[in-house]
Amino acid sequence: MDTEGFKKIAVSLVLALFVRWAWRVLNWVWVRPRKMEKCLRKQGLHGNSYRFLFGDSKEYSEMVTNARSQPINFSDDVVARASPFICHTVKKYGKNSFMWFGPTPRLLITDPELIKEVLTKINRFKKDTQNPIARMFSNGLGVVEGDQWVQHRKLLNPAFHVQKLKLMLPLMHISCTEMVRKWEKLVEKNGWCEFDVVPYIYTLTSDVISRTAFGSSYKEGSRVFESQCQQIQLVIKSMRTAFIPGWRFLPTKNNRRMKELNDNIQSSLKNIIDKKTKAMQAGESSSDDLLGVLLESISTEQLQNGSRNVGMSLDDVIGECKIFYFSGQETTFNLLVWTLILLAKHPDWQTRAREEVLQFGSHGTPDFDNLNQLKVVTMILHEVLRLYPPGDTLTRVVDEETTLGGLTLPAGSVISVPVLLLHYDRNVWGEDAQEFNPERFAAGVSNATKNNLAAYFPFGWGPRICIGQNFGMLEAKLALATILQRFSLELSPSYIHAPTALITLQPQHGACLIIHKL
Repeated sequence: MDTEGFKKIAVSLVLALFVRWAWRVLNWVWVRPRKMEKCLRKQGLHGNSYRFLFGDSKEYSEMVTNARSQPINFSDDVVARASPFICHTVKKYGKNSFMWFGPTPRLLITDPELIKEVLTKINRFKKDTQNPIARMFSNGLGVVEGDQWVQHRKLLNPAFHVQKLKLMLPLMHISCTEMVRKWEKLVEKNGWCEFDVVPYIYTLTSDVISRTAFGSSYKEGSRVFESQCQQIQLVIKSMRTAFIPGWRFLPTKNNRRMKELNDNIQSSLKNIIDKKTKAMQAGESSSDDLLGVLLESISTEQLQNGSRNVGMSLDDVIGECKIFYFSGQETTFNLLVWTLILLAKHPDWQTRAREEVLQFGSHGTPDFDNLNQLKVVTMILHEVLRLYPPGDTLTRVVDEETTLGGLTLPAGSVISVPVLLLHYDRNVWGEDAQEFNPERFAAGVSNATKNNLAAYFPFGWGPRICIGQNFGMLEAKLALATILQRFSLELSPSYIHAPTALITLQPQHGACLIIHKL
């Protein structure tokens, strides 16, 4: 074949590849979204019309920016400030509506029966692994699916068994004691001091998860997770822009730094795991920290199956170590900060909680059984989790066309369960839904929700409910008991109430309180 013939073939191949690529792009940014929109509208769902590539991103960003520019009063609508676009969409189009994240529709589901179906049928409605946060924990329990999830859950269950939690309580108490000593130094001159409690609670919860996850290697683990904190901040920054497939692979300054941090984290965790493995082989106890229990669980599984190819790989263990910290630290941090704020705002409930705690003696260390008997404290924590849940929404992805109730959901759509919105639903919680009233949980969660369990799920719901919820509640009870035994809390005049949904629901301007020594 002559040169001209080769040229024609080459040109034809290039044109064919270009046409194929162009069609895929056109299908992604226009044809497919328009088909999905038509499908959703035929079923009576409503939302904004799809706008090329960006969908509702611009309007979403503007509403978030506007909401964050103004603080609110405690009696104001938290949902409107923390989740403004969801609030706007529901008011405009109804509770079962949709919105656009780029070219992907997100269906807002608020019907309890539909929520139960979404959160229980985990093989049909899966975690969103394209989420930048999820990709940080690509091998963690929170994002793996199918048989891998079943295996991970089985191996992790022993680490969160009640007997293991009892063994971790002394490690938690060390961290709590260190924090209150810092507070005692701040208040020793005048008997009181005004300061932002956020950095102290953040350090406390970081220290607790480092100690309980890594035992004797907790200092090294703490340094690892300082890098992870930086990584999370970079992820938050990247989430403020529209998601474009492949963008994370481009060598931008942000992406290069995230990769550098990830490499450092991976290397350090490998060293910690190797050190723990060698210590266990030398006969050291593995029962007092999460990593040790997990490695022991994996070893037992391998012995039972007669193969080292079962259980978890090293990368799997690293993924679980990452998610130990993120979930264990962030959720408990938010719970404790909001609890201190609300107790400072409501001194009557602070007094009731302190009286209950002091039944165990002044400055005493409540044991596991005593902490489980703190009824008033438990009521308070549940109410805080209702008003300020760690996550404002739960999302699930539909990989292939499926049905949900009477709806047919197109492949590629995303389901969004607006946790915060449901936690303020007056139909469930009554006319005082905006108010802090722990008494509503006096007879338990089922009674508080009128047996509508899909109306309250701060830790998720169904088979994939957070495995560490008992760990988090235990830590929160111990920390709160340690604080209330020694201090009284008062809301500072400089406190600014501004709940903000970043990765978790946080006080945008910190939590400035006046701490009095008892």
